[in-house]
Amino acid sequence: MFAAMLLAISIVALGHFAFFYWRAILSGVAAQPVSARVLDSAGVAGGRLSAQHFPALAELHDLTASLDPAAGSLNVVRSYYRVVRTLGTLFGKLSPGMASWSERERTICARYAAVQVDRRLEANLAFSASLRSC
Repeated sequence: MFAAMLLAISIVALGHFAFFYWRAILSGVAAQPVSARVLDSAGVAGGRLSAQHFPALAELHDLTASLDPAAGSLNVVRSYYRVVRTLGTLFGKLSPGMASWSERERTICARYAAVQVDRRLEANLAFSASLRSC
């Protein structure tokens, strides 16, 4: 019985660690600068991303071709965005702190998507430049 309980606690702790590690990577990528061409393409006025820009940026990410077969998708970030939006909708009326947390997390998701679109565009431009130089 003790071994099963220890295993369950270890699995929960590992899952907790994995989530916070993934969340740290998400925040680290989202902290990188975003080019003006991506912001203009997504229709961001004033260069200030908000949580409402995520759907447009996710769609722009889908439309941007990736020449790298190892390039990832935004599926996990989309799911996280939906969960956080749902939590903000359900509990935001009860707790203003929960509403502001939800807004901050969704803004991080939008910034992450913008950086990923920017990375794809830069990689595609570098690839086409290398083809022209051959």
